Amino acid sequence: MNTLSLDDLKPSSVSRKKKVRRGRGIGSGCGRTSGRGRGGSGHRSGNARKPGFEGGQMPLIRRIPKRGFNNKRFAEELEIVNISEINKRFKSGDTVDPKKLAEAGIVRSERPVKILGNGELKKKINVSGCRLSASARQKIQEAGGEIAK
Repeated sequence: MNTLSLDDLKPSSVSRKKKVRRGRGIGSGCGRTSGRGRGGSGHRSGNARKPGFEGGQMPLIRRIPKRGFNNKRFAEELEIVNISEINKRFKSGDTVDPKKLAEAGIVRSERPVKILGNGELKKKINVSGCRLSASARQKIQEAGGEIAK
């Protein structure tokens, strides 16, 4: 029985493909047109079609109607924090603000923070500098916490 040793190892014949050398004569199998087809702008060097180009046909993005108002450009992105996360990471009597939330690793960026009322709050916390949903505001007040403007 043959034992396998490091000097017997070699890659399988199909795992190592040779790079195709384009434009190196007819004998290479990829000469003359070099895989670019016959004529047209794609045949020539420096051709870069725009994304969505459909060969002169009216592109899809221009065919579909564009109506109405889209708020995406003006929408404000917020960091979302649930009451349950605050309950886990803060002690009773702590002040919660965007800076402390970032230090605790709950939020990552400098975007405005909004606290949502998902989960339960069993600690008295003071909140400042954050937006609140109606349910979060109610839960904080029920737990005896304060909300600073």
